[in-house]
Amino acid sequence: MYEIIEKKPQNADVDLLEILAPMVAKNAKPGQFLIIRVDKNGERIPMTIVSHTETTVTIIVQKVGYSTMLLGKMQKGDALEDVVGPLGMPTIIRPVKKVLGIAGGVGAAPLYPQLREYASRGSSVDLIIGARNRDHLILKDDFAAFCENIHIATDDGSIGTKGFVTDVAKRLYETETYDLVIAIGPLAMMRAVVELDKKHGLKTDVSLNPIMIDGTGMCGNCRVSIAGKTYFACVDGPDFPGDDIDFDELLARQNSYREEEHICRIKLGDKK
Repeated sequence: MYEIIEKKPQNADVDLLEILAPMVAKNAKPGQFLIIRVDKNGERIPMTIVSHTETTVTIIVQKVGYSTMLLGKMQKGDALEDVVGPLGMPTIIRPVKKVLGIAGGVGAAPLYPQLREYASRGSSVDLIIGARNRDHLILKDDFAAFCENIHIATDDGSIGTKGFVTDVAKRLYETETYDLVIAIGPLAMMRAVVELDKKHGLKTDVSLNPIMIDGTGMCGNCRVSIAGKTYFACVDGPDFPGDDIDFDELLARQNSYREEEHICRIKLGDKK
């Protein structure tokens, strides 16, 4: 059993959990993820490793489906049934001078360890972080520890630029030069960043989170098409170069269980 050592609500929809998992923590690297189960009858939930100590791993949980909402009801001292990992390929840290990270919503969670690693290796790091509103910005203070410049975009304009992260990026590209962009967030956001960056001759890395079950490449649910070839996000990723990804296919697959998720939320008492 894997005890929850700390629980810190980030906003009404997102929690930060620190979990006791020594063997996982010992081997974790930026870009890797876990698969957890709340109880013995629970589904397998992939979660990015945001950070780790020698004995614990930290994850960010967005309560959107049945299992993540159950996870959100757990408290400090409770224990998870399973924590499996680290899974996936570690992020390839490129030898670049200046990196721009672009985070949308909870995409800040997988972006955080990558940008921190770039900064630790001497790269200059800037960040654009976007959210629905001021209350839904996460990890901003953590990023501030190593990012040279942080730019904010919110849908309602409650803080930073009112609009999209791409609006901020367009302005930055007029005066700043970057060797690499890392964009992590909703699929539509990542696609928009990739398309924008192509116009500016920039390479963009993204992190994909398609529907996943076993995390070992056996089920095939997390397959993605890149330049006409099939890859599996759980074993080949989750990080990929953004060029040539079939985002339309990914968006269609992501919506496969929308109705089932709605029914599960109602059963848990969430009427949204």
